[in-house]
Amino acid sequence: MNFPVWEVPLLGGSLLIAIIAILHVFVAHFAIGGGLFLVWTEARAYRTGDQPLLRYVRAHSTFFVLLVLVFGAVSGVGIWWIIALVSPSATSTLIHSFVWAWAIEWVFFFVEIAAAFVYYYGWERLDRRTHLAVGWIYFAAAWLSLFVINGILTFMLTPGRWLMSHTLADGFFNPTMIPSLVIRTAVAIALAGLYALLTASRGGTWWRTAASGGGDDMLRQRVTRYAAGWLLVGAGILPFAGAWYVSRIPYAAQLLTLGGAPAVTIFAALSVMLSLLIVLITWFGPYRHPDLANVLVASVLVVLGLGVTGVTEWVREAVRKPYVIYSYMYSNGILQADRAAVADRGILQTAKWVDVRAVARNGAEAAAEVFRVECRSCHTIDGYNAVRPLLKGWSEPFIDYQLQRLNELKGYMPPFVGTDAERRALAIWLAEVGRRPALSAPPSQAGAVAAQTAPRDEEVVR
Repeated sequence: MNFPVWEVPLLGGSLLIAIIAILHVFVAHFAIGGGLFLVWTEARAYRTGDQPLLRYVRAHSTFFVLLVLVFGAVSGVGIWWIIALVSPSATSTLIHSFVWAWAIEWVFFFVEIAAAFVYYYGWERLDRRTHLAVGWIYFAAAWLSLFVINGILTFMLTPGRWLMSHTLADGFFNPTMIPSLVIRTAVAIALAGLYALLTASRGGTWWRTAASGGGDDMLRQRVTRYAAGWLLVGAGILPFAGAWYVSRIPYAAQLLTLGGAPAVTIFAALSVMLSLLIVLITWFGPYRHPDLANVLVASVLVVLGLGVTGVTEWVREAVRKPYVIYSYMYSNGILQADRAAVADRGILQTAKWVDVRAVARNGAEAAAEVFRVECRSCHTIDGYNAVRPLLKGWSEPFIDYQLQRLNELKGYMPPFVGTDAERRALAIWLAEVGRRPALSAPPSQAGAVAAQTAPRDEEVVR
């Protein structure tokens, strides 16, 4: 409401956030678990005198550094860029409420990046003890970075006592902070094994070099089973941590996963089924029969892992609806505390970045502005989460009736906030959108007269 609305045709801002964030999360958790995998496996190789395993770890660290430091860092910046454009009000709240937490996280991030470079370039330059110490420093910094970010992310669904105190501590140490931290740590461990399976599935010259001229197939099988064990350990923690997490989220959010919003229920079930499928494939494939594992099996597991990450993160975001910060800010950036005041003055009089301030004589333009301010954060006209197919066949009175009770009929949507005139203008504009063919322009000034003669509330009810 206090910022311009950034419109993304067809894709919509929320889908663009999802595309960047899901890929980043998939790599960022590997940055944590993969760091633990490297230093733990290196220490094991030193302890047992396993030189082939040590050479594998070194080769794996090349893959690790390239993926984490290049894609992970760039996509992390991309998330800041996209959320600031799509949800500027929520981003501003997160920055102002947790400015010291973000500052601490950036220190951890700097240490993490520096340690990763030193670890990678220190294989031949540092003694064994120093090199391991650098590896542990990397993992500690990466996990502490997760610790901070996790507290801020969970705040958005369970702000807890922050709603009254607005203190950093109450917002950070919220009801789901610890359960979510356990989940994300387990995911990091599982993804470490998943990515290691991918590098372990390579053959030919790479394995012959790692095995130093012999026993390359035995080494590949040994590393494959070892990597599969990491995946299974991480996956084994998730059901218990997941149940703990769900028990701490708001009751209304729990209901969304149990049929309150069919799409959320389907995706929640899909998350469980895909996770179970990964465990079964890993157990009966790479773990029980490492000799049969290959690039195809590892690639399938990686794709399934990306799928689980995608649907799980989507569900985590979806159960916050109709809020972006639960019980504080609606998904369109309107504060719950401002609802009555905005409804009294009107959204067009309250929003700072609109061209039209009143419905009279420019109803279509006014309605388009209302849609942009209140609906564009989640909806497009045509494309992802489009309104046009949903409105097909709906009359103005029926749409107006829906808008009056939007949050009651669809609990995952914010209430309409505005004057009666703004609501009726929006109803007529949306009905015209529903009558037009897909990908056609929204209604123009031609809708102005109709908006001025829109039915009153009592006519809609009849």
